[in-house]
Amino acid sequence: MTKAPHVPVLLRPLLAAVAPLSGIWIDGTFGAGGYTRGLLDAGADKVIGIDRDPLAHRMASEWIGQYEGRLVLHEGNFAQMDEVAQNVDGVVLDLGVSSMQLDLAERGFSFQKDGPLDMRMEQSGTSAADLVKSLDETTLADVLYTYGEERASRRIAKAIVRARNEEPIVTTARLSSIVEACLPRPKPGQSHPATRSFQALRIAVNDEYGALWRGLMAAERALKPGGWLCVVTFHSVEDRMVKRFFQSRSGRMGAVSRHAPLQETEAPQFTTVTRKAIGADDEELAANPRSRSALLRIGRRTDAASGPIEANTLNMPQLKGNR
Repeated sequence: MTKAPHVPVLLRPLLAAVAPLSGIWIDGTFGAGGYTRGLLDAGADKVIGIDRDPLAHRMASEWIGQYEGRLVLHEGNFAQMDEVAQNVDGVVLDLGVSSMQLDLAERGFSFQKDGPLDMRMEQSGTSAADLVKSLDETTLADVLYTYGEERASRRIAKAIVRARNEEPIVTTARLSSIVEACLPRPKPGQSHPATRSFQALRIAVNDEYGALWRGLMAAERALKPGGWLCVVTFHSVEDRMVKRFFQSRSGRMGAVSRHAPLQETEAPQFTTVTRKAIGADDEELAANPRSRSALLRIGRRTDAASGPIEANTLNMPQLKGNR
């Protein structure tokens, strides 16, 4: 079998939690197909792979035939997964940017590879270069702070505006160098200075938080009673949103005050399988450094009817009023 370009993170504990695995599953972030392969090899009867990136579908065409019709691909956003399938046995979401996207300099996701400042997962619409060119200094700082949790957002935004007035910022290397000049040299073990700024622009370009909010609700509508929802996150904001979703849909939303009683709902849509998020063990950390920031949360669908949920219930970041 053709080797996938990356190792799926936390696949082993995911498969252990949902064993014995069977039925129809949705891999809402298909990417290079790592989770899909794992699901099919572990016993899933069929996997519906969804990805908004046309490259993922072109790459899969080289090996999809090996599964003899058990894998069906759909080009689109996982936020509309309930329009693709209903009454499925499980949904897997691996959030953020995929390794195959980071590895291609021409996609503009990585500050470690010089390329056009793009970052569009669907390869259409507004690019990161467009945002860097068009956003005013205040809004740009707000994007960096809200989506990247970048404390130096104002300083970086000011430097970007000053630099773009001299020459348009159209490459990842130039943006990275501008950000680096605003921050102290990282100590050993610390992330690259441009990490948070690149994350923020990528999230803004692809509306990742909005897609996550809509996707969690779409999964609720797509799952059959007893179906599994497994979500892997890579940074704290995403994990908080997923945690709050499971809290709200399992009937135990945390109180606003620690002195106030917990809010109970009469018909919870999920039971939480993982009270605490699952992280990588030592074996996985040694084999796959990408897993160091990954967290897995799992819930199981009840037979209660789906219901609406407000975005602010999930603590979804809003650009205005966060600073």
